[in-house]
Amino acid sequence: MALIVQKFGGTSVASTDRIKNVARRVARWKAQGNDVIVVPSAMSGETNRLIGLAREISAEPDPRELDVIASTGEQVTIALLAMAMHEEGLKAKSYTGAQVRVLTDSTFTKARILQIDDEKIRKDLAEGNVVVVAGFQGADENGNITTLGRGGSDTSAVALAAALKADECQIYTDVDGVYTTDPRVVPEARKLDTITFEEMLEMASLGSKVLQIRSVEFAGKYKVKLRVLSSFDDEGEGTLITVEEEKKMEQPIISGIAFNRDEAKLTVLGVPDRPGIAYQILGPIAEANIDVDMIIQNVGHDGTTDFSFTVNRGDYTKALGVLETVKTKLDARGVVGDNKTCKVSAVGVGMRSHPGVASQMFSALASESINIQMISTSEIKISVVIEEKYLELAVRVLHKAFGLDKAD
Repeated sequence: MALIVQKFGGTSVASTDRIKNVARRVARWKAQGNDVIVVPSAMSGETNRLIGLAREISAEPDPRELDVIASTGEQVTIALLAMAMHEEGLKAKSYTGAQVRVLTDSTFTKARILQIDDEKIRKDLAEGNVVVVAGFQGADENGNITTLGRGGSDTSAVALAAALKADECQIYTDVDGVYTTDPRVVPEARKLDTITFEEMLEMASLGSKVLQIRSVEFAGKYKVKLRVLSSFDDEGEGTLITVEEEKKMEQPIISGIAFNRDEAKLTVLGVPDRPGIAYQILGPIAEANIDVDMIIQNVGHDGTTDFSFTVNRGDYTKALGVLETVKTKLDARGVVGDNKTCKVSAVGVGMRSHPGVASQMFSALASESINIQMISTSEIKISVVIEEKYLELAVRVLHKAFGLDKAD
């Protein structure tokens, strides 16, 4: 008998018929003698609808109250799913994150999990129940409802699997695994049987929407066996995310091409070229709870330099406002921005032992006259910022250049 945590995304529970389908799938796992914990998202589109309602009331809703309303989507799903399991003859109990309790910090809309109390869950499992826990949410030490940010149900599932030392955490979604890139952009994209945690972490951080980055971090840290599967395919094995890369005679150099449309680039012009300037610019950005991605500081000239960095496009306007204040304090020449950029990345553990990957990537982009604005590298990835209008062309060119369209 195994302990399995199963997470179902919004499309998997988008209607009552699909919720019934999830209940039937869980019943099959239960019939095999497994203990099962299910972590569903809100029904597809529901979180957006709830946030839209909040923005009809206030252009900048209070974060605490926004979490109160956003968390209700999952509460509906867990109750409906528990009812559907009852109809399948299963014993089932549903819990909100606060009821479990999933303890988080107090960063509303982007909370981080601190601890999970597994006592109730273990008791219910021992009594033969399927336990249904709302994803995406928890509560802080003062009892305030918190949410974990977009895709937070993945993190909830992996965190529960880690806390209860589950044998496997299965992420059910509308795709049947992790692909070399988005098949909607490159029809020749192939499903990967396995991928390392390192590669998946990079893919998630660089724009792949299959898994939330924090869920991969959790899984890697606590050695949770993680598998991505389709909600609509009972036969597929999905993609297994492994701790160690499999030793293959022909290890591919690049495993996938990731991309992110939601990039915005900001530049502070003519800042003093002196120690501490990066902190004076990025400190206020961090205090505004804005995540920074790529950073470039140009070579100084005449005692000044230009300082560029990228942020999520949703934070672009907020970041511009912060930089206007910074500009005045530093007596900088100006602030400019571009919210029509994107990031394209090549990811693969194989590049550690294969020189020339960067030049191959840059050559492929140059062949299509795609200008590179910023570059960032690590041991297993190379990322570039380019104009958004070239995104799909760049992904197709790189996917072909690295042979990802060819079967193993």
